[in-house]
Amino acid sequence: MAALGHEVGGKLDSGVQPVGAEEAPKDVKMTAYTHGQPSAFLEDVKLRRSMIIEIIEKKFECLKKEIIPNIYPMTLTGTAAGFTGIFTNFTFRHTFKVKHDALKTYASLATVPFLSAVVAHKLLIIDALYSDNISKESCVLRSSLIGIVCGVLQPNSLAFVKNGRLATKYHTIPLPPKGRVLLHWMLLCQTPVKLMAIPIVFHIAIGVISSLRYCTVFENTLEKTVPEE
Repeated sequence: MAALGHEVGGKLDSGVQPVGAEEAPKDVKMTAYTHGQPSAFLEDVKLRRSMIIEIIEKKFECLKKEIIPNIYPMTLTGTAAGFTGIFTNFTFRHTFKVKHDALKTYASLATVPFLSAVVAHKLLIIDALYSDNISKESCVLRSSLIGIVCGVLQPNSLAFVKNGRLATKYHTIPLPPKGRVLLHWMLLCQTPVKLMAIPIVFHIAIGVISSLRYCTVFENTLEKTVPEE
């Protein structure tokens, strides 16, 4: 009887197999990340970084081609406008007999025309020239008009407003009579307005020189870029 039980138990033990003992299907493959092997995400990040660096380098090259050669004429026109603002402020202060807030008026009359002339040349001449929207004659005309507006009209307007306000505040000039305010200020501004004939000619000449310089730089840039393409 004991021998019979031992034989039955041996058969049962030989027929039972543990779970997971069978081999996995051959078509099922598991990917494992090994140490030192770069993942697809890291490769994508490196590729994007290299593309961004390349785009930034191209932008810097465009700036070198467009801005750096044109810095000299832009600085020339802006400096001329700043000096005209200083000269205009001096004439109006002398005419209105103003002796207050000298630093404030001179600083504003020097910086505002300078910045406005530089920005106007950049937007209306250089950008338009490199986008092939204006001709050489239009470039000369725009540069001369910018010189008149930013170098003569704007400084005169600023100097008149600032110094006229100070003259009225500190009573350095007689107040205009009623009904003749415009005539009173026009008579006071005769001398500064007459003196502005010299800066007008000066700024027109600088505008012509700067525009010719812009066109020369643009033509040289085209000659360098055409063979590369």
